[in-house]
Amino acid sequence: MTTVISETVTTASDRADDVAVRAYFLGQSIDLGALAKPSGPALVPSSPLMVPVGEGGQGVLFSYGAVVLFGLSADAEQAFITNLRPHIANPIDHPETEAATIRLAPNSSGKVQNGLIFLSSLDGLRLHLVADVMAKSVVLAYYEIGAAAVFDRIEPYAVELQHQHRPSVQGDQLLKQIGQTLMIQHKIVGRVEIIDKPELLWEYPELDSLYHRLEDEYEIRDRHSALERKLDLVSRTTETVLDLQRHQTGLRLEWYVVLLIVVEVLLSLYELFVRPH
Repeated sequence: MTTVISETVTTASDRADDVAVRAYFLGQSIDLGALAKPSGPALVPSSPLMVPVGEGGQGVLFSYGAVVLFGLSADAEQAFITNLRPHIANPIDHPETEAATIRLAPNSSGKVQNGLIFLSSLDGLRLHLVADVMAKSVVLAYYEIGAAAVFDRIEPYAVELQHQHRPSVQGDQLLKQIGQTLMIQHKIVGRVEIIDKPELLWEYPELDSLYHRLEDEYEIRDRHSALERKLDLVSRTTETVLDLQRHQTGLRLEWYVVLLIVVEVLLSLYELFVRPH
C-alpha cells in the first residue's frame, strides 16, 4: 500500500490562505487496502492513507475508522463519505465530527484558537500531523460521550451500595457494562493508540515540536487520562457489584443446603418416631 501526499491543498474558506478541515469518526474500521492506489514515492507510512479528493482537496484515512478532510465543501465531503461507506466496517449511524480552519501564520505554527489552527505552511507533512491529532480528538469525543452514558448507568449502583442496599441490577447487565468498558479501552489503546506519536515523526524529527503543540492544544493526553480514569471507575464499580451478587448467590445456596439438611433430618425423625410401623 502506498501513500501519496500532495505538496499543498487548495482552500475552501473566505480567506485565500485558509483551509477548511473536518474530522469524522465513521465506524469500527476502514479497509485502506481497497482504497490505496500506488503512484509515486511514499513520504509517510502507508497507514494512515492520504489521498487526493476532488479538485485540490485531501483526505486522510485511518484504519481505525476516522477520516480527516481538507479543503472541501460540505457537499464534496458528503459525496466522498458516501463513496467510502462500502469500505467501512460497522458504520456509526450518527458519526462524531469536529471542524477547524487552518490559517497560515509562520510565527504561531501549531497554535489553536477559536477554531483556527495556525501553520507555517500547507505542505502534506504538516497536514498529516493535523489529521492525526484531529482524528484522535474526534475518536476521544465519541468515546467520552459513550463513557459518560455508561458512567450514568453505573452511578445508581454506587449510590445503592453507599446506603447499604442491594443493587437492583441483573448480572447480565453488569457483564454488558464491563464488556462496553473493555471495548472502549481496546479501541483507544490498542487500535487508535491515542498517546503514541505518529511514525512520521521518526522520519521527520524537526516536526516533533509542531505535533506536541497540536497535541497539547487539543488536550489529547489529558482527555485520554480522564477517560481512562472514568473507565477504570466504571470497571471497578461493576466488578464490585458483581462480586457482591455472587457472594449473595453463594450465601443463598448455602441456606438452601442447610434447609434441605433440616428437612432431611425432620423426615428421618418422622420415620423413626412418628410414622407407625
